[in-house]
Amino acid sequence: MAKPATRFVCAECGAAHSKWSGRCDGCGAWNSISEEVPLSAGPSKKSLGGIRGKKVPLGDLASEDAPPPRRTSQLEELDRVLGGGLVDASAVLVGGDPGIGKSTLLLQAAASFARAGAKAVYISGEEATSQVRMRARRLGLADAAVKLGAETNLRDILTTLEAEAPDLAILDSIQTLWSDTVDSAPGSVAQVRACAHELVTFAKRSGTSVILVGHVTKEGQIAGPRVVEHMVDTVLYFEGERGHQFRILRSVKNRFGPADEIGVFEMTGAGLAEVANPSALFLSGRDAPAPGSVVFAGIEGTRPVLCELQALVAPSALANARRTVVGWDSGRLSMILAVLEARCGIPFTGLDVYLNVAGGLRIGEPAADLAVATALLSAREDIALPAEMVVFGEISLSGALRPVGQTENRLKEAAKLGFTKALAPAGSKTGTTSGLETRQMPDLATVVGDMFGAG
Repeated sequence: MAKPATRFVCAECGAAHSKWSGRCDGCGAWNSISEEVPLSAGPSKKSLGGIRGKKVPLGDLASEDAPPPRRTSQLEELDRVLGGGLVDASAVLVGGDPGIGKSTLLLQAAASFARAGAKAVYISGEEATSQVRMRARRLGLADAAVKLGAETNLRDILTTLEAEAPDLAILDSIQTLWSDTVDSAPGSVAQVRACAHELVTFAKRSGTSVILVGHVTKEGQIAGPRVVEHMVDTVLYFEGERGHQFRILRSVKNRFGPADEIGVFEMTGAGLAEVANPSALFLSGRDAPAPGSVVFAGIEGTRPVLCELQALVAPSALANARRTVVGWDSGRLSMILAVLEARCGIPFTGLDVYLNVAGGLRIGEPAADLAVATALLSAREDIALPAEMVVFGEISLSGALRPVGQTENRLKEAAKLGFTKALAPAGSKTGTTSGLETRQMPDLATVVGDMFGAG
């Protein structure tokens, strides 16, 4: 291996010399030249070699920076999910199932930001400009000052954005873009990674906020390399069931605000309408008390949300009974069934179990354990819970009930919607402002005995 060339650098002016001398030819300083230590050893094409870069300015942890400026729109639900508004020079990735309404949401967002005074550019790689204009007319957005384009060549897109210098650029979608420096088809891993890197770099360099639309796989994850989710500042998922009119915009990563925040929209003929009180909407179609129906008081991000859990338990004609879940984790359902059988003596062998979260909402927090268990017991014993009761709490494998966070916020939201009773784990910090009659249970066996007289 060839020895890297030795360089001598002046400490006063930085001039490089091929050999040492007592006086610098650049600035005339004496005894200022010293041998430069290479940054790394190895082949020049594989390592940094001896070429030095510029010094990066460093600060301390005690320094206080002003909060990043945010650009708000007229869509309060979108601003909530973004953490209070869109941060300049940020990169946002939005994913969702085909036809769920991603393009509709972002076109409405572009129009809202434009009406708020921002310069917005919408570039579509999947549709012609005439198709986007048709959607804009249907949504009543034709008068918004949004500049529209249709292109998939990344070089042309970046040239256009640099010339326009917009405040917001929306690209639909990242899988349709291609860079002429990568020898692979659009949508491939290499193309998606390269295009995302260039667009995120452009956002940081120019101050333009960039929103990218990403396709999803059959498992519901954003397609392409996971490194794209690490590049961007915010990752949003647009969720919803096709059979329901509700749409959930969920934040799973946000460097400028809380993660797991949600915004609720309703799909109408005129586009997506905001839902200011999602709890009332999710409970609007709730019928009279019935076995298997339980109201769960949950927390989505910083917002308390009440929804209905529905369970059905019926004799199975199959050798292996069915376990069907919609809107919750199927593995956690198996755990709850095992705890009920092992700790409470309530078997579900030979019974089909169906669990559904009404309204198309997806629940991920463990606080729904107790609500699921009471729904299963209510369906199995054919006993309806009181209509004015909400339930929440985490169940451990020993059958004990564990308190969950933000109990007081859950109870306040329930009281606001007219509920008067709550079932919660013992030791929960209920506060004194909710006014609900709270029954605190130490373990699941006590719930079975007191509420259903079984076990």
